Amino acid sequence: MGRPGSRVLAGKNSTLRAVPWIGPSLVLIAAIVAFPVGYMVWTSTRDLSAYGQDRGPAGLANYRNLFDISELGSVLAHTVVWVVTVVLITLVLSAGLAQFLNKDFPGRTAVRMAILVPWAASVVMTTTIFYYMLDPDVGIANRFLVDIGLLDRGYGFTKQPTPAFLVAIGVAVFVSIPFTTYTILAGLQSIPAEIEEAGRVDGASAWQRYRYLTLPQLRPAIAVATIINIINVFNSLPILQVITGGIAGFGADTTTTLTFKLIRQNQQLDTAAAMSVLNFALIVVIIAIYVKVIKPTQQVDA
Repeated sequence: MGRPGSRVLAGKNSTLRAVPWIGPSLVLIAAIVAFPVGYMVWTSTRDLSAYGQDRGPAGLANYRNLFDISELGSVLAHTVVWVVTVVLITLVLSAGLAQFLNKDFPGRTAVRMAILVPWAASVVMTTTIFYYMLDPDVGIANRFLVDIGLLDRGYGFTKQPTPAFLVAIGVAVFVSIPFTTYTILAGLQSIPAEIEEAGRVDGASAWQRYRYLTLPQLRPAIAVATIINIINVFNSLPILQVITGGIAGFGADTTTTLTFKLIRQNQQLDTAAAMSVLNFALIVVIIAIYVKVIKPTQQVDA
């Protein structure tokens, strides 16, 4: 065995040799992640005019202004409901869809390609289509509900806070399913067939095989899908802005749309920067808690 000092020196030399290879990645991370985050935090402590002129340090005044917003509590509650509901529904539907697509059936390739359509289309375009489909006057969905007798006249699904929020959840699930389905499908296809066969030999039912054999093996894939979905849904301004943006007040707002209103309507750039820092902190805490509880990298016993 070598001396401890020699092993430490060898480890340092290995790290130095790796720098030329990982250096470009580190520079890229610093340029597109670290610097914007640092600048955002710095901006949140400045006194900015409505036109972005820096009038000097503000300390924590912007954060105090943020918590003086009376609707902040309801906006935070909307954010929790928004993220949890969309991510959970997406995971459940995608898990079932991935299980179906993992089977061999006629036309499977065509069905797999069709699943990609919501992912390939622009989120704004998809959301706008849903918005006009549900228009109370000219929307095709409302016209259909009237024609079959479920409604006497068109209903304003996107004109009131609660229905509009529910519609936004449905759109978010719709556009999130393709990525999540393919991530879970990739996890399913990486599971050795011997595990499923062993469950059959032992007499386990289909649900027992999925619950105790397949699902534990899917934990890394589900963790990746969950984390990416949490980030995307939390920051999903296009869907919420198109569906709920025309509604007055804060009845369907999340922290993301509140930030947008602070910039566009109130022209409070410094308070919006403080809101952005709070958003960033919230998403980091949520993901950290999820990783701590789920432990996606923990070894799964096959």
